[in-house]
Amino acid sequence: MRTISRLTAGTALALALALPAAAQQAPAEPAAPQQAAAKAQQERAREQPGNNAPVWREVRSGQPNYTSIPGRETGVLIQPQARFPGQEAMSTAGEAWRNFRNGPVTFYGGWLLVLVAAAIAAFYFARGPLMLHDKPTGRLIQRFSVLERWAHWTTAIAFVIMVVTGLIILFGKHLLLPVLGYTLFSWLTALSKNLHNFVAPLFIVGLVVMILVYIKDNLPGKGDLAWFGGALAMFWSGKHVPSGRFNAGEKAYFWVGVVALCIALSVTGVIMLFPNFEQLRTTMQQMNVIHSLSAIVMMVLAMGHIYVGTIGVEGAYRNMRDGVTDETWAKEHHRYWYDEVKAGGVDATAPPPGAQAPVQAQH
Repeated sequence: MRTISRLTAGTALALALALPAAAQQAPAEPAAPQQAAAKAQQERAREQPGNNAPVWREVRSGQPNYTSIPGRETGVLIQPQARFPGQEAMSTAGEAWRNFRNGPVTFYGGWLLVLVAAAIAAFYFARGPLMLHDKPTGRLIQRFSVLERWAHWTTAIAFVIMVVTGLIILFGKHLLLPVLGYTLFSWLTALSKNLHNFVAPLFIVGLVVMILVYIKDNLPGKGDLAWFGGALAMFWSGKHVPSGRFNAGEKAYFWVGVVALCIALSVTGVIMLFPNFEQLRTTMQQMNVIHSLSAIVMMVLAMGHIYVGTIGVEGAYRNMRDGVTDETWAKEHHRYWYDEVKAGGVDATAPPPGAQAPVQAQH
């Protein structure tokens, strides 16, 4: 027993002496890279004050670090590198998006809007409005119901407000800031942003109603291909091409502009308007680019639509303002629809308030 006790005491004494030495030697191997990195950072700080290249390389890598705020990408301080179309050098995704938005989108998009507006103005002064060949009869046909006009004007007014505010947001830094100065431009931009955001729901509601009430008359029909073939000659020489209630150009505007582009604007706008659903920053940037490009193309189409519906075609504006059109106008511009009304196949006899009684269907 005494021998065992002596062995135990000896073993304990040997372990007690060996543990401190082992504690000093054990972490030396795994800690060596960290110590070397720290030493290199200390030397760099002495030789190149302010040079924190390794730290910023880690930050720019896009790898998430620790954060006490929960959510997607909250631990990512700077996005990783990316490159948008047309960019030669790699940069952070946020910088690449900013350069693309303030470069090709605004430059080419802005010039496209200017050139289209100039082309429409030149065409108007060279050709003038498309006039009726025969005199109006005074007999009216109801062309649009109250619901159809409400949906159109609600959507149209909201769209115009968002166009004006969107143009200020997209192009104001380049065109208005040098003229107005920082203070006035900041107020105007903040107002534009709030109007844009709060009018958007009204636009979306009007858009949904508009699509539902107009879709049945915008399906492909008789004379659509022939209308496309004679559209240019019609606007220049005045030779009308027969069509249904809506001609092929109006149908194309409905499906490309109202349905495709306006739905794209609505979806991307909602995604950007409500970032609290944890969208990634890349998603928000992509939605912004799609939103901007869709808006520019839609504005181009809308300029043509507004021109034709106001000063470009005689009597066209009255259709949507009062909901009625003269029998001569209906016969020359939408002959197939006029024939259906005359044959009783279309109900166009309900007189709008304050207007002459529309023409009755004759069998």
